[in-house]
Amino acid sequence: MQWEINLLNNIGKIHNPFLDKIMQAMSFLGSGGLIFILMGTFFLMRKEDRKLGLTIAFSLLLCGIIGNGILKPLIARTRPYIAYNIPIIVKPPTGYSFPSGHTYSAFAAAIAVYKYKKNFGIFLFLFAILMGFSRMYLFVHYPTDILAGAVLGIVIGNLSYNIIDKVIKVED
Repeated sequence: MQWEINLLNNIGKIHNPFLDKIMQAMSFLGSGGLIFILMGTFFLMRKEDRKLGLTIAFSLLLCGIIGNGILKPLIARTRPYIAYNIPIIVKPPTGYSFPSGHTYSAFAAAIAVYKYKKNFGIFLFLFAILMGFSRMYLFVHYPTDILAGAVLGIVIGNLSYNIIDKVIKVED
């Protein structure tokens, strides 16, 4: 859609060395869900936060299955930097564009954390928004990839919380 490439081009106008470094760091942290896997592992190791750790882990598992395993290959959307032959400042991501894996992982983790630790969850929502923005800034995702990733992450985060909270009993 033309509005999407127009928005990406407008975001491209704010590129500068400082923002480039921040957005590259965001991309690195979200690669393979690295930061969220570490976060889930941290909470799993703390007895009082095991349900939270399980919820994050289950969310990431569902994100991988539904997002990477089903939606990306089914929709098979070419990334914008490929479609428009734009040089990018990060290692070129492999796979398809829709939905954004960085974004759905970030929003799923934010929902999981929010359910157990509201203040930290709010911080993670801001982090998730920045994560999604970084993917457009880096020209590796379209705006609708980000929107779909956010919606998918929110749905999966809530579903995971409901399942873990109701099914898993964690001893005190």
